[in-house]
Amino acid sequence: MGSRRTARRHILHNAKVTGAEATPSPLSPLRAAAGPRVRRGLAGALASLRETKSGLLLLALLVGAGAGGSAIAFRWLIRTFTLLFSGHSDYSDAGRAPNPYVPWLGAWFVVLAPVVAGLLYGPLVQRFAREARGHGVPEVMYAVARRGGRIAPQVALVKSLASALTIGGGGSVGREGPIVQIGSALGSSLGQVVRVAEDRVKVLVACGAAGGIAATFNAPLAGVFFAMELILRDFTADSFGMVVLASVVASVIGRAAFGDTPFLQLPAFGVHHLGQYLLFALLGVLAGVVGIGFARVLYKIEDACDFVWRGPEWARPAVGGLALGLLLLALPQMYGVGYPVLENAVNGEYAIGFLLVLLVGKIVATSLTIGIGGSGGVFAPSLFMGAMLGAAFGTAAVHLFPGTAGPVGAYGLIGMGAVFAGAARAPITAVIILFELTGEYSIILPLMAAIVLATLTSRALSRDTIYTMKLRRRGIDLDEAPAGAAFTGLTVVAAMEPLPEVLTETTPLGKAADVLAVSPHGVLPVITERGAYLGTATARRAAETLTDDSTANATVAVITHRPAVVTTETDLPAALGALMDTEEAGLPVLDPDRVLLVGWLTHQSVLAALHNARAKPSQAS
Repeated sequence: MGSRRTARRHILHNAKVTGAEATPSPLSPLRAAAGPRVRRGLAGALASLRETKSGLLLLALLVGAGAGGSAIAFRWLIRTFTLLFSGHSDYSDAGRAPNPYVPWLGAWFVVLAPVVAGLLYGPLVQRFAREARGHGVPEVMYAVARRGGRIAPQVALVKSLASALTIGGGGSVGREGPIVQIGSALGSSLGQVVRVAEDRVKVLVACGAAGGIAATFNAPLAGVFFAMELILRDFTADSFGMVVLASVVASVIGRAAFGDTPFLQLPAFGVHHLGQYLLFALLGVLAGVVGIGFARVLYKIEDACDFVWRGPEWARPAVGGLALGLLLLALPQMYGVGYPVLENAVNGEYAIGFLLVLLVGKIVATSLTIGIGGSGGVFAPSLFMGAMLGAAFGTAAVHLFPGTAGPVGAYGLIGMGAVFAGAARAPITAVIILFELTGEYSIILPLMAAIVLATLTSRALSRDTIYTMKLRRRGIDLDEAPAGAAFTGLTVVAAMEPLPEVLTETTPLGKAADVLAVSPHGVLPVITERGAYLGTATARRAAETLTDDSTANATVAVITHRPAVVTTETDLPAALGALMDTEEAGLPVLDPDRVLLVGWLTHQSVLAALHNARAKPSQAS
């Protein structure tokens, strides 16, 4: 017993010296109560969840289910707030009808609705999650490209409430950006809780984005390609498979709640004359111009709002909501997302002049909603603009070429996909999402042609898309390495240290405690009898476990856990992220097969590698 007390004192002293080990774990009582086999089983299950493909598959399924449930809740929130603020399930096609809850205001209630909504979501966003402001997708792209997929967990809840209040209160924005950010935050939070490697957190973020799109629009393929083309911006077999699974699960949940029908109910259209292809091509070019024009107007109006506003940010949506309300009074079709108006336009119910008014009105209304600090997406507005542009173009074509042009609705459909492609420059997503939203396959060929031309036109006019333009305005270029990134091109091999003393899983706990008590960092690697890497043991866990007299015959295996895995092929920025996320003072480095120990990584060794990387260029000059 004397030697055990001595070991405890040594360990506790060492834990105090290494500040990282001094904080008591909230799980200490559970560890003390659980038997060695239970702890070993839980550690093994978590390690499997973190490292194996089957573990990632399970996490992807959980994210997909969470995104599907979130989409249902989010759409319910939008409908509830829309009914509360307007008295209608969708006010955009109500024709200046009064709100039955405040009939004495008449149609003037739309002036106050954005103000009241802004008073609610302005302080909420400012206090709890400022990244929930705006259209959301750029923030997710940035998190994946620069922050290892890490998104604050509160973003999901704040974005849900803020976006639902914005749309319900008349904000002329869509719900795709919010649901992408909501699903991505869920995926990121789960990945961080389980402590999976950075590359897997990014995949889970993409799974959440795909699941959100799939459930809310009944578009599983579109969700997959949106996530791959815009969020991950990279196609690999493993990540594609996980994203597909998450999208399928979310879509099944969404269909159970919303039904298995195309999101937009439109009549069938087709191409009946070869001359129509030339008209569709011209429409594609015009759509590219409108798409990039929308992006530029959006940020010009946002700059104007920044210039004019000098008050507290939490009050900006309410004060700016007055300007938005006056616009809604003049053009109530801009209230909310506006899908009924879109369908009317594609069905040929509006004249050319009114269609152009709606097109310009949507550009201004969406830009103003985001400029005053509203929360919502730009995908649905781009579809709306495309429908107005296409319907106006088609109506003019019918008048000019009555025997060739064909139905107006076909131009409206193609305009929808082409304007989105011009704004977001995501042609694959544009083709797939429009097909799934409408269920209309007969115009797939002219749709593809118009979308490609819109994308090329947009690229010729601007380097950036509507998403990357927001990031570039902050000085962020996703296609380039961060400024001063001295780690670029370096892997863990450049920073790892020789292995410290290694413990085997059968080492008695008392003996392991003596070794841990004098170890420099209070953490040592543990291997199996055959030499395979098992995990790490820390002085803190040893101290906690030795307080239980029932562990007299225990081995070091009972305090072994498996932290984030770093291999010799891991790039140094990702390894540094893993170090920052762990409570331990160092991480083991494994071979590419993640089986054998080959080195050790600490903050000191990473700092030394950074110093060397900066010194080499100066020496060379």
